[in-house]
Amino acid sequence: MAEPAEIRFAAGVAPPPGYWLILGGSGFLGRALGEILCRPGHDDGPWILVPTRHMARGLASLGALPRIDVVEADLQDDRVLARLIEGAGAVVNLVGILHGSEREFEQVHAELPRRLVAACRQAGVRRVVHVSALGATADGPSRYLRSKAAGEAVIRESGLDFTILRPSLMFGADDHLLNLFASLQRTAPVIPLAAADARLQPVWVDDVAEAVRRCLAHPETIGRTYECAGPQEMTLADLVRLAGEYSGHPRPVLPLSPAVARLQAWLMEWLPGEPLLTRDNLASLQVPNIAREGAEGLEALDILPTPLAAVAPGILHQHSPATHMAELRARSR
Repeated sequence: MAEPAEIRFAAGVAPPPGYWLILGGSGFLGRALGEILCRPGHDDGPWILVPTRHMARGLASLGALPRIDVVEADLQDDRVLARLIEGAGAVVNLVGILHGSEREFEQVHAELPRRLVAACRQAGVRRVVHVSALGATADGPSRYLRSKAAGEAVIRESGLDFTILRPSLMFGADDHLLNLFASLQRTAPVIPLAAADARLQPVWVDDVAEAVRRCLAHPETIGRTYECAGPQEMTLADLVRLAGEYSGHPRPVLPLSPAVARLQAWLMEWLPGEPLLTRDNLASLQVPNIAREGAEGLEALDILPTPLAAVAPGILHQHSPATHMAELRARSR
């Protein structure tokens, strides 16, 4: 059991038993899920506990929402994980990374689910909702996809009351997808693009968050896997062009050959900070990021997938020329 000093609750005390524990709850999908769980009409559910390594960041993301308690905790410590799970009524695992070494992918996507399952068994917690990724297979071309598949296998073989969600690339406010492409087109005259013909079915993050909520609320989703994808299939080049169009900075897209794309990714891996593209990302894009024919999707949860065109213009308004000029005028004053 963890020592009290290893877990610091924002409210000073642990929430009442039966809470929903959301691992990765301060991230992109976690923030959307927290907002949906606390909306009017959904605000009578259990208390929600969100562990984070950085209390200030977690409070900035979720601190203003009712029924959510942020706790500073290290999920790599088995004693801490056990203490977080011991009072939970359900556990949601949203933890994931896009960049890292083989060891880091294994640690986050496969070992954490193993440790989570062990802690759930010890505490007698049965309900688990696990978020994986479209295209995850044990023989996938990337460390990301293989490690995601390993995590899925752990959950499926756990004997717990699980549900697995496999989302496509998610877009939404403050995402690192549309906003990145829009930002690049604000300054670059042309966009050299690796894997331009990669097939995608981007999904709105709020639709995935709502899918998680419905899985938690409906026991009939136990034992099932849902592939969460948007209503429109497109290429990566299509997505980049739309980001430029919706932000008011359309630029020509220059598809790169596979050899040049690998060189670009290799160079980006050596730049300081989080890379925009890695060779592992490039390998993941070899697998179509679209829902399999016949797979259960958002519609099986009575969710009508939201088109990109219904959300993206509002998301990307901050990158528009008019918004940029307004910012400049405000600064000049």
